[in-house]
Amino acid sequence: MKEILEAIKTASIEIKKVIDKGDTSKSENENSTGDTQLKLDIASDVIIEKIFSKISSIKEIVSEEQEAIVPLHEDGEYLIAYDPLDGSSLVDVNLSVGSIYGIYKNEFNAENIIAAVYVVFGPRIEMVVAAENCVKMHRLHNGEFKYIQDIKLNKKGTLNATGSTQMCWPSHHRKLLNDMFDDGYYLRYSGGMVPDLHQILLKGGGLFSYPGTTDKPNGKLRQLFEVFPFALTYEFAGGAATDGFKRVLEVKTSHIHDTTPCFFGSQEEILKVEEVYKEYAN
Repeated sequence: MKEILEAIKTASIEIKKVIDKGDTSKSENENSTGDTQLKLDIASDVIIEKIFSKISSIKEIVSEEQEAIVPLHEDGEYLIAYDPLDGSSLVDVNLSVGSIYGIYKNEFNAENIIAAVYVVFGPRIEMVVAAENCVKMHRLHNGEFKYIQDIKLNKKGTLNATGSTQMCWPSHHRKLLNDMFDDGYYLRYSGGMVPDLHQILLKGGGLFSYPGTTDKPNGKLRQLFEVFPFALTYEFAGGAATDGFKRVLEVKTSHIHDTTPCFFGSQEEILKVEEVYKEYAN
């Protein structure tokens, strides 16, 4: 695991160099869900795969930007699913973006995720590692990542980050969020999953939601690359993650690019989500 973390640190420094070059143009390629890939996405993906290919403990990798699992080392122990540059379309307006890594054993599914890492590329570069039931943040300084702090969520937060197309929200979801705003929650949403979830973690709590909608009943966010890694991170930080009805890490995966509705937050916010969604279902 230590060499995997070192590899992610190295990849992050290289990705930052690519971001700094400022090429935010589109490629002629699409990813598995039909999104046009930016050249930044492709370059970041190439960097990570090249670095991971040298780590003998990694058996297989799969990227959000690729169609299939890539075998690396037959005798390796770990499987890694990653989103090389989440929110890359925000680079051209100079907002924070990030990389997400889920580390698995045996199979790519929720019950086999053992650790998660995400990296925020903003005014500062920060790496958050969820492993062994704790969450630790590191910050890049003079070419090295230095430990900064452990992250723990409060039981209840104050932030409300609301994703997906609002005109397609189900009525019970709209009421849930409106009630939260009426209770004094603050709207905080950049359109980037990594910076928004990072903000909730560092500010002590709240809710990030990306529900199933009329246009995307199964949500938009991908299980292996985005949802499961952050679910593990939030649980290890003392929070929780749900699909509206059950724990996210109980959601089944049938295909590597499966998506799911998801909510991440402090304990009280997640209890409220499940209360509202289960009441609607009845």
